[in-house]
Amino acid sequence: MTWQRRIPGLRTRQIRITVPLVHDDSLDERGIDIFARLVSLPDGDDKPYLLFLQGGPGCESPRPSLDPRTPGWLSSALDDYQLVLLDQRGTGLSSPVSEPIGAPEDQAEYLTHMRADEIVADCEDLRNELGIDRWAVLGQSFGGFTLLHYLSSHPESLLAGYFTGGLPAVGRGCEDIYAACYRMMAVKSEEFYRRFPGDRDRMRRLLALADEEAIRTPNGDIVSPSRLRSLGHNLGHSGGATTLHYLLELDPGSRGFRYDLADLLPFGGRNPLYTVIHESSYADGVATRWAAARTLPDEFRADSTLLTGEHVLPQWFDEDSSLRSWTACAKILAEHPWPKLYDASALGETQVPCAAIVYANDVYIPMKYSLQTAALLPQMHTWVTSQYEHNGSNASGGEVLERLIALACDDIAR
Repeated sequence: MTWQRRIPGLRTRQIRITVPLVHDDSLDERGIDIFARLVSLPDGDDKPYLLFLQGGPGCESPRPSLDPRTPGWLSSALDDYQLVLLDQRGTGLSSPVSEPIGAPEDQAEYLTHMRADEIVADCEDLRNELGIDRWAVLGQSFGGFTLLHYLSSHPESLLAGYFTGGLPAVGRGCEDIYAACYRMMAVKSEEFYRRFPGDRDRMRRLLALADEEAIRTPNGDIVSPSRLRSLGHNLGHSGGATTLHYLLELDPGSRGFRYDLADLLPFGGRNPLYTVIHESSYADGVATRWAAARTLPDEFRADSTLLTGEHVLPQWFDEDSSLRSWTACAKILAEHPWPKLYDASALGETQVPCAAIVYANDVYIPMKYSLQTAALLPQMHTWVTSQYEHNGSNASGGEVLERLIALACDDIAR
């Protein structure tokens, strides 16, 4: 069922459908709701559709607005397309995952169906429900991982594919990916301390306090040294280094520090799904077994001021009260043998026009592996740049998406 909603300057519709929890098991009768919002300019009814797949995993799609413009690339998308903003399963208004239900084994089994393969099956159900023959897809970060599976499994449904910081490794183990991410985080950490010379000593003092269990969030959770180091996550976004610097200027005993710290820590909080299934995003036919923890380099063990990024450590599930109820489930998922997501042979045969921005200094998705994946796709146009960080699609105000559309448009026209 669809209905109209009025947002100044935009025409929007909302749709909800019920889909199988497990698409390839006809005996499993469980279903979940999927929500999407269709957005166009008032005179944009004749334009093709662009499906947006959000980053994450576990993050809902952005809520559109022209005042202020949200997301930053909205106007650029609507110049060429009608936009479909999907809340991926388990997020937003699509049967959101909030608290564990049932035994840990049951909850873990449920979460095994939150990956890109089932999300793509949801996309196909949604496309058929809307009566769309083919649509273009824009994948940001984890959304790009999902788009690559889409190209592997249903290329006939795709008009074009746009990747923004989201070309994953194909046929690589989690260990290789995390090792590359740690190397980039070491580079980013040193750049940060050169830019703000006093902040290394500030970080050392904070780490000493954390080791004494003297750093706490507003709800009283103890912030361990390893969680404090995860503030390096902010170095992967435009403006993140400045934001982190301003946090380190604050008195660690102050109320302002506690609240700002809680806002900047990357895992836990309102979105447990992001933490619990995060490592599965990199699992292409393997069990992850806490890969980020296992691959922590000796360099990071020797120098605690080197900051970490999207690296989830198992002890955080006990330290963070918002994650504690997920501890047993997370341990089960760490041993789960995840199926393969990408078919290199199928990717090599697809003729879908694609364009990707690959961020040279990306701390989340290593450039080397992104370029190897790009080489698998015959109709891929790749733009490598150090001008933007991982959030360049938003931070550029639409410039990134405009260029990707231009790169692929000749192939689309053919």
